[in-house]
Amino acid sequence: MGRTSRKRSKLANRAIAASAALILGGGGLIAANSYASAGEGWWPGGRDGQQQNRTRAAAGQSVSTIDCPDVGDSLREVPGDQRFAVDRELATLDSQITVAYQRFADNRQRVEADRSFGENQILAPLRNERLVIIQRIVALIDRSAERPQGLEQMAPCTLRSDGDNDGNGNGEGGNDGDDGGQNGDGGQGDGGGENGSGDGDGNDGGNDGEQGGGNGGQAGNGPEAGDFVAIEDVQPNVQQPRNRRGASRGAFTTDCGVNANGKFNPDNVIVAPGVSNGAHHMHDYVGNQANDAFASDDDLAAGATTCRNQGDRSTYYWPVLRLQNGQDEADAAADGGGNDQNVGEIQTPSQVTLSFVGSPRSKVTAMPRFLRIITGDAKAFVNGDANANASWSCTGFEDRQLKDKYPICPENSQVVRTFTFQSCWDGQNTDSANHRTHVAFADAGGRCPQGFRAIPQLVQRIVYDVPPPVFDGENASVFAVDSFPEQLHKPVTDHGDFINVFDERLMNKMVSCINGGRRCR
Repeated sequence: MGRTSRKRSKLANRAIAASAALILGGGGLIAANSYASAGEGWWPGGRDGQQQNRTRAAAGQSVSTIDCPDVGDSLREVPGDQRFAVDRELATLDSQITVAYQRFADNRQRVEADRSFGENQILAPLRNERLVIIQRIVALIDRSAERPQGLEQMAPCTLRSDGDNDGNGNGEGGNDGDDGGQNGDGGQGDGGGENGSGDGDGNDGGNDGEQGGGNGGQAGNGPEAGDFVAIEDVQPNVQQPRNRRGASRGAFTTDCGVNANGKFNPDNVIVAPGVSNGAHHMHDYVGNQANDAFASDDDLAAGATTCRNQGDRSTYYWPVLRLQNGQDEADAAADGGGNDQNVGEIQTPSQVTLSFVGSPRSKVTAMPRFLRIITGDAKAFVNGDANANASWSCTGFEDRQLKDKYPICPENSQVVRTFTFQSCWDGQNTDSANHRTHVAFADAGGRCPQGFRAIPQLVQRIVYDVPPPVFDGENASVFAVDSFPEQLHKPVTDHGDFINVFDERLMNKMVSCINGGRRCR
């Protein structure tokens, strides 16, 4: 794909004046403990809170997006011979939501003026389309395993406002709190923190209309002014578990570049294998160059790599960061780009660090080849926080981490995205039905769940030199991650993906370094 310059745009004086105007966004949800349980949730409303918000939105709040239950995340058993077909059907559900969201966006004013139009012309057809696909999924699983119960009840979707999981803590509680996406045993940083209440009124600047179009951003679907907060207004909140006797204290770093060669696509070979544009947003790739929707394990094993050590052919990918500054990207009329309401200039990171670290309680064991790990949730804005694992900060302030806000960094400081991956493996599977339950996070003390073993923990740190956001009519310029259209470019939807394609020799070296307390490359 052709591309324009990836170098960051520099605005005069980095638009520092914009920072003061954006403090209205509040403190944001904070990562209070890097080993705290994801199952605890940041928004205490849970499913009850979710229903309250849906009722409130239906009673007259301005609506901003479509909220559909995540069928894929609810799957706990899919027979191996049906997994590929099920994943393709799940990708169809995502495409249906994308089409329905566009229909909603094109008719937003009419929907707000006439709720029956939204129900009859958008939600009812979407429910019927989803029901057909869900029934196909049930039939596929039923061929080789116990027939799943209750999936058909996930067909209906709702319309909801941007404020439904911001500010006042009454947002969605995720997956009933007990499955937590990671066996309920931890996540890299829950909400907590002093500033977790946002601006206090739940609207978070989302529907003030200050950005035009009623929903903000160059694409018309975010981000909003309330999605940003000055990092200097956030209190330090990072905590680490204390190393115990037997801890593995070493680290291994692999250098795979910053995607300077511009490998992008809107596929996701983990979640939607065999489906072009399965992600509906563009991904940055470093490492393995064979990664697209159709890549097999053999393709990855034979693929070229940008990693300096050729023994690492792993693939590391994440949503691109764009500067929405009125400048079109080469994908402005392509899937994953403008066709999915992801617009603006793709930014090349100034630095990407890929580190593997040990456990504070035990030695680590080698990862199996082709282990797949997803951290974070691309649909966290509507799903809730159970699998959310975004972490945003600024250089010089990385003891302050944000989950549901983008940081406004001071002069001479750069934006930092950090993905801390699951560090516990079930010892058997390289993937699972929902692509999550074969791995888990350690608990607050660094212990893996029963039956899981510690593996090297991947930590991705991605740095960008981008200007502070400016919301000023024709001069507007904001940065945001790509997202599914209905996720409104929210920072909480950030996520990272990894497939291990280390060769055996280099993986053994990594384990030896980490367990031996050394630092290796």
